[in-house]
Amino acid sequence: MLDKEEEWLLREKYSGEKSEAFFAACQQLKNGTPLAYLIGHIPFLNTKIYLNTRPLIPRPETEFWVEKAIGDMAKIADGDKPFKVLDLCAGSGCIGIAVAKKYPLAHIDFVELDRKHQDTIKKNCLENNISENNYRIFVGDLFSPLTGDTYDFILSNPPYIDPILNRVEKTVKDHEPSLALYGGNLGTELLEKIITEAPKHLKFQGQLWLEHEPEQAEIIFKLAENNFTTTTHKDQYQVLRFSQLVLK
Repeated sequence: MLDKEEEWLLREKYSGEKSEAFFAACQQLKNGTPLAYLIGHIPFLNTKIYLNTRPLIPRPETEFWVEKAIGDMAKIADGDKPFKVLDLCAGSGCIGIAVAKKYPLAHIDFVELDRKHQDTIKKNCLENNISENNYRIFVGDLFSPLTGDTYDFILSNPPYIDPILNRVEKTVKDHEPSLALYGGNLGTELLEKIITEAPKHLKFQGQLWLEHEPEQAEIIFKLAENNFTTTTHKDQYQVLRFSQLVLK
């Protein structure tokens, strides 16, 4: 009898046919390969996100706060005035694409360090019917590829895991990109860089949304207090998971 993940794999990838390839994929599943990589895509809010180059798999926790951010954008999206959003540490591009799907007039910039994920972001924009005129993809370290651009919103799920906490499941360690997981000492090295540099790239009262570990909330508040008003929120599992920083 098939378990739930195998049933999902059979339906989504193999159209119900119990072929040799299906059973080989089931073995990969047993060996720890994430289901989303085997299927090749995953839903994220109102989008379908492909994972061709195996970027970080989007999580429900990320969906939760991105939906909140999208709701907050309604204040500036009213009418026909375009606004600008930066998806920083973009990976698959799921965050920016979810925004673009909701607000077709929004202009989205994606920045991703790993060059190979550029193709996945392009594919996801194409498959989700995002106009080529409404986005740009940059490859580079955080804000380094950007020159003079300012945004209404910067949304980021950066590498923030603290290796010392050792909360990462084995399948994640073995199969998902470590470059997208670990944030250096205390997991806060990239968070600090983003908070320090973001004011130069935000419009007046622009917003920076960051996903992070609950233990990092106090550090983020201290890093941000000179330039931002910071509010930290719990996710759907009642864990302090994301912060909304509004430029003073």
